[in-house]
Amino acid sequence: MSLDFTDGSGTQRYLCEGGTETEIMYRHGFEFPHFAVFELLKDPDATAALQAMYAQYLDVVAESGHAALVCGLDYRASPDWGRLLGYSDQGLADMQARCIDFLRDVARPYQDRIGEIRIGGNVGPRGDAYALNKTITAEEAEAYHSVQLHTLKALEVDMAWAATFNNVPEAVGVCRAAARIGLPLVVSFTLTSDHRLRSGPSLREAIEATDAEAGAARPMGYGINCSHPLEFDPALEDGDWTRRIRSIRPNAAMMDKIALCKLDHLEEGDPVELGQQLGALARRYPDIDIWGGCCGTWDKHLAEIGRAIRPSR
Repeated sequence: MSLDFTDGSGTQRYLCEGGTETEIMYRHGFEFPHFAVFELLKDPDATAALQAMYAQYLDVVAESGHAALVCGLDYRASPDWGRLLGYSDQGLADMQARCIDFLRDVARPYQDRIGEIRIGGNVGPRGDAYALNKTITAEEAEAYHSVQLHTLKALEVDMAWAATFNNVPEAVGVCRAAARIGLPLVVSFTLTSDHRLRSGPSLREAIEATDAEAGAARPMGYGINCSHPLEFDPALEDGDWTRRIRSIRPNAAMMDKIALCKLDHLEEGDPVELGQQLGALARRYPDIDIWGGCCGTWDKHLAEIGRAIRPSR
C-alpha cells in the first residue's frame, strides 16, 4: 500500500535516512557552512561520500522489508539561508533541483530491491531551530516557506518534511503554504529536556493549536525529530491527538542539541537501546508510519530501528 497522505491509516512502514549532517561531518570529515549540507554537492569527494552513505541506508531498508522515504540535503534551501550563502533566488532553486536529483539518482538502483521508494523535500525553520524565533507570524511564515515549497512542487517530490520546528505560528504558516501549493506535508517538532517546545507549549498543545489554526490546511501529520526518546516520550500524553503523529526521527543520544552539532566526533549513543525504545513506541502508537534518525544516527541505528518496528504491524 502506498503512503497514505491523508490519515496515516496505511499498513506500510517507511524508513528514512539518519543524521546526514552529523554523519558526513564526523564520520567522513567534511565541513560545510551554516549547516547547509547541500554545499557539499559542489565537492566530488564529498558527493561520493554522501552517495555511499545513502547506499548504506538503502541497503538497510532493502534488508528490513520496509519502504523508503528518502529526504535530506535541502534543510537550509530557503531564502534567508540562501542569501547568507550567496545564492540568488534562481541559484537556490537550481541547488534544490540538484538535491532532489541526487536523491533520485542514489535511489534508482534500489527500485527492484525496495517495494516502494518515496522522495521528500526537507524544509527547515526560517531561523535557528534551537532559539525561540517568537517574532515570526503565521502570515510571514506562509510567505517565506512558499518559496521553497513552490520549487519542491515543481520538482514533483512526494511530500515535504518540515523539520525541527519549535513554535506554532511558523508551523501554521508552513501548513498554509503547503496546502495552497498542493504539497503533502509532515510538520516535525523538536522538544527540549523539559519535554516541551522551546517556545513553551507541550507537544499536545502545539499539535492541537496548529490543527485548529490551520483548519483545512492542516498537514497530513506531525512528527518529532532532533530529540531523544527520553526527552519526547514523557510528552506523549494519552489521547486521540496522538493519532496525528506520523513520524519519529530521534537523536542518538540525550544531549544538548547545539552541543551535539558542535562535537568533534559522532555521539552515537546506544543503537540497540534506541531501536528497542522505538520498537516500544511503534507498538504503543501503530499509526506512526515514518521512522528514521536525526543527529548522531547512521545506518547502524537504522538497522536496529528497522528490526524493532517490524513486529508491531
